[in-house]
Amino acid sequence: MDNRKYLPVIVIGAIVVIVLLGLSSSIFYTIQPNERAVLFKKFSGGLDKDDVINQGFHVKAPWNDLIRFNVAENKAEESMDVLDKNGLSITVDISVRFYPKFNKIGYIYERFRSDYINTLVIPEVRSTVRQVMGRFTAEEIYSTKRAEVETAIQAETEAVLGNETNNVNMTALLIRSINLPEKIKQAIENKLQQEQEALAYRFRLDKEKSEAERKRIAAEGESAANKIINNSLTPALLKMRGIEATLKLAESPNSKVVVIGQGDGGLPLILGNN
Repeated sequence: MDNRKYLPVIVIGAIVVIVLLGLSSSIFYTIQPNERAVLFKKFSGGLDKDDVINQGFHVKAPWNDLIRFNVAENKAEESMDVLDKNGLSITVDISVRFYPKFNKIGYIYERFRSDYINTLVIPEVRSTVRQVMGRFTAEEIYSTKRAEVETAIQAETEAVLGNETNNVNMTALLIRSINLPEKIKQAIENKLQQEQEALAYRFRLDKEKSEAERKRIAAEGESAANKIINNSLTPALLKMRGIEATLKLAESPNSKVVVIGQGDGGLPLILGNN
């Protein structure tokens, strides 16, 4: 049997296998759980922004470029100098956590490429922090309105990063520290201490006033009660109460001597030996 007629098929098959092996990295690919991808199709429309490739094993034409995008949550920490409402310089440390919207990575890549953190997130965070803190004084930022400042920065940064142009979700933003010039910091702390002492003094005064008012009301009530009692104690009532008391004493088992008509108001005197 002549096998030479199969030689061209074998050669072509071998060539195809070699080509496939050589191009396997350009044809077959795997997207990891923390990744999403889009294709840049050189001969059919360029960047395919709307067809986002999810995790798993995939196949593509070897002439198309695969663009991988890390969609895991990221964290950036920034230290910056900002000016307060009065132009005082403040050093602020900020921490922000975020991740790109999965179905919008093609649009993010088109505007910012893969380094969207340095070209989008950090500049927008710094800009928002400066704008918000510029609306407050150093004292408010440092003490009395720190929570309000932090909430405003969070809300405004989230709105900027998450709009239809930027497509980034912010999950948290924290002010890690606020550093003022030492003299300003000491002045603010002294003022806050004095305010606390004034509040404590005012509390003691209010408490003492309340106690004095309570005693006054109690005294007035007791005086009114005494007046009512005194007005009701007529001679006839006193004599009747005395008779009732005498009868109760007379009924007791203890031995006693009764002297008739010698007490006040004509009431008997009872002299007991116990």
